[in-house]
Amino acid sequence: MGMNVSRQVDLTENEYLQRFVGKTHVPAYDDDFWNNFLQYHINLPTNSEEQLSLDSRLETLCQSFISHNLHTGNFGSLINVFLLKVSELLTLSDTESNVHIWHAFNALFIIRCLVKYMIETGSEYQLLQHFEALPVQAADSDETPSDGTAAGTSTAIPIDMRAVEETKAAVAKLVDGSKFETFLEALVNIIVVIPVKEFTYHLHLEAVNCMIILLSVSLFSQQTMEKSTIYRTIYRCQHANTLMSALLHFLSRMSQAPQTMFGFGTGGSFVFDIAESLWSILTFARKQPDILTAHDLPTAFREHYPLANQSLLLILILTNHHATKDNPYRISLFGCSDSQDSPKEDPATFKIDFSSLYNTLCRIVTIDQATLLLYLLLYRNQRFQKYVMAQQNLQQLVIPILQTLYNAPDSTSHHIYMSLIVLLILSEDDNFNKSVHQIMLKNITWYTERSISEISLGGLLILVVIRTIQYNMLKMRDKYLHTNCLAALANMSGQFQSLHPYVAQRLVSLFETLAKKHARLDQQLKQPNDPNGEPDISIPIGCGLTSEDMLQDLSVLEEVLRMVLEILNSCLSHQLVYCPNLVYTLLYKRNVFEAFRSHSAFQDIIQNIDMVVGFFSSRLQRVQEQRGELGVSEVLEVISKGASQWSSDRLRKFPDLKFKYVEEDAPEEFFIPYVWTLVCKAGCVHFSSETIKGVSAEIVC
Repeated sequence: MGMNVSRQVDLTENEYLQRFVGKTHVPAYDDDFWNNFLQYHINLPTNSEEQLSLDSRLETLCQSFISHNLHTGNFGSLINVFLLKVSELLTLSDTESNVHIWHAFNALFIIRCLVKYMIETGSEYQLLQHFEALPVQAADSDETPSDGTAAGTSTAIPIDMRAVEETKAAVAKLVDGSKFETFLEALVNIIVVIPVKEFTYHLHLEAVNCMIILLSVSLFSQQTMEKSTIYRTIYRCQHANTLMSALLHFLSRMSQAPQTMFGFGTGGSFVFDIAESLWSILTFARKQPDILTAHDLPTAFREHYPLANQSLLLILILTNHHATKDNPYRISLFGCSDSQDSPKEDPATFKIDFSSLYNTLCRIVTIDQATLLLYLLLYRNQRFQKYVMAQQNLQQLVIPILQTLYNAPDSTSHHIYMSLIVLLILSEDDNFNKSVHQIMLKNITWYTERSISEISLGGLLILVVIRTIQYNMLKMRDKYLHTNCLAALANMSGQFQSLHPYVAQRLVSLFETLAKKHARLDQQLKQPNDPNGEPDISIPIGCGLTSEDMLQDLSVLEEVLRMVLEILNSCLSHQLVYCPNLVYTLLYKRNVFEAFRSHSAFQDIIQNIDMVVGFFSSRLQRVQEQRGELGVSEVLEVISKGASQWSSDRLRKFPDLKFKYVEEDAPEEFFIPYVWTLVCKAGCVHFSSETIKGVSAEIVC
């Protein structure tokens, strides 16, 4: 304190820290102590190693604090000092508030460290006890000097240790959360009232971090959050709309972290000059270079845009807890509207520039937590979904999602799943399904299976989803992943247009691959002990897979095969004239359907495919008899002419393929562990994984 806190500083030797955690009460009016105590500069921990280092250096001090604070009430004094600093900030000019912001940040950082320690090592009730604890001799006063000592004079009030038991009883009566509620209101005021500027950036960040720490009580407690005083206080906050609005604006604007904190330069001097302060504000507002082009996007986002990152994580925490109950934060997020909309629109919880929010999400959608927020907005906020569907540059949103799926081995199964759900929600809109085939892309360098000079966005989407299905068959074997992949393709199939030859090949090859897998599995069931049977490398025979398991796999496989056939049939029924390359591929690969023509689960739909193949095959045969052998371009010419004379009325009618994503019951069981996993792995705050109890530890850690 009164120094730079580096990794080498021995914090236990600091006289101010020793007094704060010691046996004597330090009143809030002791300006001399608090001004010295809060006059330090620290670089915030940026990773788990740095957090662990800080925690280990603070542990002895924290233990001393726990031992003495219920009798000294020094934590309450610190809270009061912090509350005073915040209330004064709201009335001061920028120049006057510099030192107050610095001190308020330092006070809040100490509070955050102590709260984190108490949450990780104790109970919520014990934490609230420390919030409300009063000094033994000051319990019946308002911390005013009783001996005429002037405020500002350094005063240490000795504690009468004989009154300990009486104090414990008094403290127990006082644990009603009132002081915590006042503290929470101060955090909210920092976030929603004080404007974000260069010298306030880290104060806002610390306020957001402190809210995340408070909510982390759910990680370290086995009690339900309905019984949590902290959760009840946060979720009955009257400022949920303004808080959610501020957090979403922090994300949308994506202000880059300033290179210095509170005006500290390399020399450690503090900026007081008004001209320098004004210049720092102006330079902070200028357009920042796009650091997010870095290869490790999550790390770049966390390190260079920490306020946006932490605000995003706090939004996810607030909206996913109490998901099935009256949650004011969910209502707020799902009810917001575009600030550019007409005032005549239905009332909104708050307004935000959807254009800015959309562009930000496009930039960071490959990050796990951004994908989850996009899912929530698309699925729950009809205004935002409508806005997204109307965009002309959908490739900016869709391509990064496809890259996430393409690089599936580098992503978590949850991220892959949410990316697919986003595509499924998008595919529910007919305009989306039509427009993706009108957006042409060139030189997609990250797609390395085959060099494609030009392809539609819809074609690329089909390729990546098919690749995801095949990856799932080999690696994940997740039935729900298959279902969602195929549901997205099915929704799009009635609008397939101008399919690239390679896309058509991959569609039919998907059926061919599944058909071979079906044949092998069927053979293994009929002759399980045949030594000459070709083993299916994707089915671990001999690794505990029973006949019942194989029958279940066969049933799932037949469902998938049926879906692929329905997708092909839907395209032929609605868009045959616009898909000559698909007809060409079906003619070339007609034999792959041979084994299923007599299968009761497939014969009705294969009759349609056979009818199309037979129609164009007979036309090609007649032309060949006249011209001789035909080249690819000539075959496509015959198909195009034949398509103009083809009538889909010849085909058997099937219901249109329309799948709609519906969130399962008890979504909290999936989303809460998922969100806290993201907080632990992608956030700026790092927790002790050894004492996590409340959320599935194997997921979080």
